[in-house]
Amino acid sequence: MGYEKRLFGLSVTHKNFEVGSFSVLLKPRSIKIHNKLMIEQIKHKDKLLSIIIRVYFEEDGIHFFTPHDFSQQLAYMKHSTYYSIPPHVHNPVFRNVVLTQEVLFIKSGKVRVDFYDDDYNYLESRILYPGDVILLANGGHGFVMLEESEIIEVKQGPYAGDDDKTRFKEVDPDKVIIKETTDD
Repeated sequence: MGYEKRLFGLSVTHKNFEVGSFSVLLKPRSIKIHNKLMIEQIKHKDKLLSIIIRVYFEEDGIHFFTPHDFSQQLAYMKHSTYYSIPPHVHNPVFRNVVLTQEVLFIKSGKVRVDFYDDDYNYLESRILYPGDVILLANGGHGFVMLEESEIIEVKQGPYAGDDDKTRFKEVDPDKVIIKETTDD
């Protein structure tokens, strides 16, 4: 029996098909591209630098990806038709935000994200595709648009102008290491 899933505006009812260079296996409630993880945590010396949620991630209910102490919370929700979230307001709660954490949604294109440690040393890179979401939590980061790209950014405010970030030299192109993490 086929399983219908909408990807990039296409309605797909096959069990196997190809999207660009990806071979996609569709199964109810579980989707993998080859053996790539759908949620990836990038860490350096036990410090969480980033969380990447790939477009194909799917899980019923509410799934939080971030620890409770992060100043930027990131979750995924999937609810059935007519599920209701009761009306609510968020109470004023004093929060002391010391480090800016940001979330990017890749609307279109292909983006390379480069990860750096707190001392500006290059670590590794990943490729982001349309529909991918990334939380940048710690360390440094930079981006290279591998195709014309549209990105939606969400981060804490108010914006601090020049005090918001320190810019530094990007990695030499010949030293880029693109990692593809699998669950093998």
